[in-house]
Amino acid sequence: MRLNVGKKADALYLRLDNSRIVEAEEVSLGIVLDHNDANEVVGVEMHNLSKRSSKIDLMDLQFESN
Repeated sequence: MRLNVGKKADALYLRLDNSRIVEAEEVSLGIVLDHNDANEVVGVEMHNLSKRSSKIDLMDLQFESN
């Protein structure tokens, strides 16, 4: 699993695995799900982060696991 945060692009991309992406679907304005050939979600892309919340700090990412 990889997380890519683009400060300049104002976007976040979460890649769940390395399978080949065959389809991308915009499920909401600026939210894109990438699917593999088994129709599983393998990536999540979020555009315009700074416009979604004034509290988002791209330099302060934390990983939590329960």
